[in-house]
Amino acid sequence: MDAAAEHDSAFWVRLAEAEIRGTLNALPVELLQRLEDLPVLLEERPSRQLVKEGWPDDLLGLFDGPSYGERSADVSPLVPTVTLFLENLRDEAADDPARFRREVRTTLLHEIGHYLGLDEEGLAARGLE
Repeated sequence: MDAAAEHDSAFWVRLAEAEIRGTLNALPVELLQRLEDLPVLLEERPSRQLVKEGWPDDLLGLFDGPSYGERSADVSPLVPTVTLFLENLRDEAADDPARFRREVRTTLLHEIGHYLGLDEEGLAARGLE
């Protein structure tokens, strides 16, 4: 990859979007049906507010809102979302596109796991720590 592409944020957004689509398309249909209303957002880094709330500034991804089971029970008016933090994923991958795609995939699946109600132990058992 040339130096211009390394610094082009649009390149990394396109790469992340392609990996998100590929990851979601590889999931079983019954799982995809549970995820159809779960937005996946891309942000550069965690906001100051998230860091102020105690989240690390090098956070790769975040699930926020009610889990799938809670949402179907209408416990919370919040809309569940998954947010991936592109600059932190790039840092984790040392700007290597192949590693970046793997980090996006792993982080997305990790956050989807939280949406489905898995805790950190359950995610680790599935190799998604």
